[in-house]
Amino acid sequence: MQASSKGSKSAGAGARSSIRPATGKLGILTPGLGAVATTFIAGVESIRRGLSKPIGSLTQMATIRLGKRTEKRAPLIKEFVPVAELDDLVFGAWDPISDDALTAACKAGVLEQRDIEPLADFLREIKPMPAVFDNRYVTRIHGENVKRGKTKRDLAEQLRQDIRDFKTKNRLDRVVAVWCASTETYIKSGPQHATIEQFEKAMERNDDAIAPSMLYAWACIMEGVPYANGAPNLAVDTPALMQLAIDRGVPISGKDFKTGQTWMKTVIAPGLKARMLGLAGWYSTNILGNRDGEVLDDPASFKTKEESKLSVLHTVLQPEIYPDLYKDFSHVVRINYYPPRGDNKEGWDNIDIFGWMGYPMQIKVNFLCRDSILAAPIVLDLALFSDFAQRAGLKGIQEWLSFYYKSPMAAPALQPEHDLFIQQTKLKNTLRHLMGEEQITHLGLEYYQS
Repeated sequence: MQASSKGSKSAGAGARSSIRPATGKLGILTPGLGAVATTFIAGVESIRRGLSKPIGSLTQMATIRLGKRTEKRAPLIKEFVPVAELDDLVFGAWDPISDDALTAACKAGVLEQRDIEPLADFLREIKPMPAVFDNRYVTRIHGENVKRGKTKRDLAEQLRQDIRDFKTKNRLDRVVAVWCASTETYIKSGPQHATIEQFEKAMERNDDAIAPSMLYAWACIMEGVPYANGAPNLAVDTPALMQLAIDRGVPISGKDFKTGQTWMKTVIAPGLKARMLGLAGWYSTNILGNRDGEVLDDPASFKTKEESKLSVLHTVLQPEIYPDLYKDFSHVVRINYYPPRGDNKEGWDNIDIFGWMGYPMQIKVNFLCRDSILAAPIVLDLALFSDFAQRAGLKGIQEWLSFYYKSPMAAPALQPEHDLFIQQTKLKNTLRHLMGEEQITHLGLEYYQS
């Protein structure tokens, strides 16, 4: 987005005038009402009641620099961009387990009772709609709160009706969806996903290549609902659904929330590359005891997650351009299900690097994180930014939201960007452009020119 100042200002000013205001209520639907979704919902309600702060959320706490440094303009993003107010959010969910949000939050064990109890009345009222769920795609979860239908097309149409009913019942102006459910078994894009005609025929014949997450994505796009994919599932990342999103004017993004270990990789790897330091190997292992850990204990589901996590380093380090530094480095990822740990994931990284004259060095990282605590503000930001994108007239893949994902979606001919700092610049420059402000290049040459 390195346009001239004049061109950028002009284009942005035109875009700003066409952005629809965030009037009325915004519904946020989450496929999945487990640890991530309940932590997100409870957190928003806690913030609305003045019991906590929105820590970790760019839309709520981050500032954005505008204009020259001497102008000292750095408003909060939420004051610069017309995102929906937290008081206007309404929550709904699907889940194969029928527990309401209060019960689900207690079972998840992320939040302590002292934080849940003041919100009990609110959480108790959020009950999940029956889910489209199939044990063939998530083998370690069992539930009876599921939809029945002769074909996958029938099930997807039921999801569309759920969206319409949710919108009518709550008198909503707009709806967005953020996938907060489990990782499905690994599926490669095939002919069933090539065009929307082939995709819909595959739904009608109950093709195994059409996973539940794809049915949610199709239903949301058909109902004009922006869809953000928080798991590494193929879901919306297929030619058929990407084209459908463009045709119907719906923003989509994904995939896989960038929370713990991969987030650290997108911080450290750009630093190594910036200094032209070599990488011999990167060994990563995790222990995790929540529902996500249990699902990933299944090799087929882990394969989906592994593909998402492994792509990061190669894309950031570009071994094809820097073979002396990064050719054939070893990259190993392990995830071990360890029930006593619950949602408090621990990640160990051993990074073998080399520098001047080939001398070896090491970096070791021990990250004790809370998976759902890191994911919850991402859900909020993706919901608010996806809604903003739709009101701004954006459609299809939202590359500027790559900041939030392990395996960002990109146009078929493009390589996704994984460098966290480039992603952050892209996000903020997109906001500047849409709101009629000049792009920030950080050159600063104007201060030294006579």
